[in-house]
Amino acid sequence: MKRMHKFKLQGDLKVLLEQAKSFQLVGDRKELMEMAFGGQQDRFDISYEIPGRGMVKEVEIARCKNGAAVNYPEDYMRRRDPDALLVADENDTDKPRYDDVYNEDFEPIRQETFSWLKERDLLVLPFMAGGKEYGYEALLVAPVNAAFFAAALADLQGFLKPDEVWEGFEPKTVVYLAPPFRHTHFEGKQVVIHNRKENMHEVFSYNLYPGPSAKKGIYGVLINIGEKEGWITVHASTVKVVTPYDNEIIIMHEGASGAGKSEMIEQVHREVDGRVLLGENLETKEKFYLKLSETCELRPVTDDMALCHPDMQRGNRLVVKDAEAGWFLRLDHIKEYGTSPEHEKIFIQPSEPLIFLNMDAVPGATCLPWEHIMDSDGKPCPNPRVILPRRMVPHIVDGEVEVDVRSFGVRTPPSTAENPTYGIMGMMHVLPPALAWLWRLVAPRGHNNPSITASKGMTSEGVGSYWPFATGKMVEQANLLLEQIKASPSTRYVLIPNQHIGAYKVGFMPQWIAREYIARRGGAKFRPDQLKEARCKLLGYGLESLKVDGQYIRKAFLQPETQSELGYRGYDEGAEILYDFFKKELEKFNTEELDPLGRTIIDLLNQNAMLREYLDVMPMKF
Repeated sequence: MKRMHKFKLQGDLKVLLEQAKSFQLVGDRKELMEMAFGGQQDRFDISYEIPGRGMVKEVEIARCKNGAAVNYPEDYMRRRDPDALLVADENDTDKPRYDDVYNEDFEPIRQETFSWLKERDLLVLPFMAGGKEYGYEALLVAPVNAAFFAAALADLQGFLKPDEVWEGFEPKTVVYLAPPFRHTHFEGKQVVIHNRKENMHEVFSYNLYPGPSAKKGIYGVLINIGEKEGWITVHASTVKVVTPYDNEIIIMHEGASGAGKSEMIEQVHREVDGRVLLGENLETKEKFYLKLSETCELRPVTDDMALCHPDMQRGNRLVVKDAEAGWFLRLDHIKEYGTSPEHEKIFIQPSEPLIFLNMDAVPGATCLPWEHIMDSDGKPCPNPRVILPRRMVPHIVDGEVEVDVRSFGVRTPPSTAENPTYGIMGMMHVLPPALAWLWRLVAPRGHNNPSITASKGMTSEGVGSYWPFATGKMVEQANLLLEQIKASPSTRYVLIPNQHIGAYKVGFMPQWIAREYIARRGGAKFRPDQLKEARCKLLGYGLESLKVDGQYIRKAFLQPETQSELGYRGYDEGAEILYDFFKKELEKFNTEELDPLGRTIIDLLNQNAMLREYLDVMPMKF
C-alpha cells in the first residue's frame, strides 16, 4: 500500500486493496499497453476458470503494428446490451433494481466479487470522471490479465500517473471489473450494476466489453452527479465549423446511438470523381449528385458526451466542453480504402498504438479500419470500433464553447405509399424550443441501429437519448432538459434524419449538407417566408428551398410528401405513426413531478396542436 499513501481510502475498497494478492498502480500508457498483451506476446487470450466448464476464453488480443486488436468469440459480446444496467441501491430510480430482477439482495454478490478480486493480481487506475477541470476522483480496480480494459478506460476517460495524484485523493467512484461473473451468476449476459452509496458510486462491471461500463458506465456516474447537483451531460457531438470565408459557428448534434454524432464531425464523403451522392431512389435507382467545390473546415469539440456544468454557463447560449479524454468511434461505414482518408491515416499510422475492437487483424500486421470481424452469420460485425484519444484528433478544440445550433438526429427507414413508416422527415427541419424538448424526451432509437444488440422498429432511447446510461428518475431529467432549453434562448434547434428520406437512401448526407448550409448562412435563424410549416406539426418547419454552393436541393428531399413514391397519403400515415409513438412515450412523463410548463407542452402534443401554440408557450426568434 506504500504507493497509495496519497489516497484517502475507506470501507470495502480499502480492505480489498489491503488483502489483495497484489496490486499495482500503472505508471504510464506505454506500460499499460504492454500489459494488455500479457508482456511480450504477439497474441494474448483472456480466459477465466468457470466451474463446470473449465477455462472459458473471453477475449483474444492481437499485437498489430498500429495497436491492439481486441476480439470477442461471441457475437453477443461485440456490441452493447441496452439492458445491461441494473441498480442495486435503494435511492430513487426508474431503472430495474437488482433485487427485483434476481429476487435476491445484491450484497452477497458484492462481497463475492470482492473475494474473487482479492485472489487476483490487480491493477489500480486513478482517473477523473468528467475530466480534470470539472470531474470527480475515480478508480478502476481490475485483474491484471484484463489490462486492455484498463487501457481502454484510460484512453476514454484519461488517467492520473502516480506522481499526478494529489494528497487526499478520495475516490467518489470505483469501477470493479469481474468478467467471469457473467457466466457464474448472469447466464452469460452483459451486466453492469450501479450501487450509489452515500459517498461512493460503485460500478460493478461483469463483462469485458467496455461499452456499458468504461464508456457508458462512467457516463451514468456523471448523469447521477448532475441529477443531484442540477446539471446535465448531454449525449452529443460538437463541432466548430469554419466556412471558406472564415466565419465560425458551433453545432452540437444529439441523438441515440447511430444518430450521426461521430459523423457530424466528419468531412462530407465523396465519390471517386469528387462528387457528392445526395441520395438514391430505391425504386427507380436514380441517383442525385452535388458538386461541392470547397467544404467548411471542421474543428471537433466533443464526440459523444458534452458536459454542461453550471459553472461554465454564460449569456443566452448553451455552453459545453468534452466530458471525455478519448472517443469510442464506430468504423462500420469504412468499408474500403479511401472512405474517410483523414481518419484512415490516423488509424493506420497513429503516433501511439490504438485499441481496436471487432476488427479482423493478424499479429504483426497492420489493423485496417475497413476489415471488420465476421459474425457467426457470415456478415461483417456492424459495430467495429477504435478508441481515439483526443490528443490524436487533428484540429481538436479544447475548453468550453457556446452552442449556436443544437441538432437532433434520427435514423429513419424508407417510406413509401405502399409501405408507410416514420421516414417522412425532410433533409432539415427547424424546431421551436418546445418541440425540441419533446424530441429529447422521446429520443427515437430509430432504424437499424448498429451499436446495440437489439434494434427492431421504432423504439425510444429514453429521455435525452442518454437514458440507457442513467440511474435516476426520468422526470427529473426531463425537468433538467427543459430548464436547460429555457436558459439558452439564443441556441437554435434543428431536426435531421439519416439513412432515408421517404423513398431515397441518403446515409448521413442530410447532416453533412445541413452543416454546410447552416454554417454558410451563419446559423439556423430564418425569415418566416423561408420556412414552411411541416405537414406533420411534430416536425416543426421545413425549408421552402435549400441552396448550397450555388446548387438548389430538389424539393423531394426537403418536403418528402412531394415524392411520387410517397405522396400525401403515405406521408400522413407516417405522421400518424410518429404521433402515436410520441403520445405513448410521453405518458410516463406527464406526472405531478413534471415542470408545469412541461405538462402544458405535452398537453399540446396530445391535442395535435398547431405550431403557433408551441411558440406561444416557448417563443422562437425567426
